[in-house]
Amino acid sequence: MKIYTGTGDKGKTSLFSGERVPKDNARIDAYGDIDELNSILGTLASHLSDEAELTEELQQIQSDLMQLSAWLATSPNSALIESLEEISTKQITFLEDAINRITHGLPVLKSFILPQGHPTASWAHVARTVCRRSERKVVPLLSDLPEGKAAEQYRKSLVYLNRLSDYLFVLARHCNHIHGVPDKLWKT
Repeated sequence: MKIYTGTGDKGKTSLFSGERVPKDNARIDAYGDIDELNSILGTLASHLSDEAELTEELQQIQSDLMQLSAWLATSPNSALIESLEEISTKQITFLEDAINRITHGLPVLKSFILPQGHPTASWAHVARTVCRRSERKVVPLLSDLPEGKAAEQYRKSLVYLNRLSDYLFVLARHCNHIHGVPDKLWKT
């Protein structure tokens, strides 16, 4: 199979469900940001290779983001909607449990912190900001959807992305902590 097809040379691409849309379509923009986030998480995981539990968590999150992207890349009126794996509350609970576990080992935070520190913490902060951008891109897509399975999944996607940004914040702090780098407090 050739990696290049030439079908996108005129500024259009295909959704997972087959429709051709402009490459600047809001749906493409949203799952493009999630793809960027997924790549950053892969970079972070590669720098945390000595932390098996965190690496496995990040790989699970990457898989979840692929699932979320499949929903965004499928038209709500497509028959493919029925074959997509649903985003579950179990995936959201997975993030909440990880947040609770990681937070338990961190010093209490009484101030805002600057997004910096150990390189792994910095990558987690970059991922957090891209996650927030991704969340902002999904919001307007939901307002255009009729009620139904797709709208329900987009709402769960927003909850998932919101929890993921929280997870990435505590992960950044954890990365600093395990590498002996104190959080840099914001001083006004």
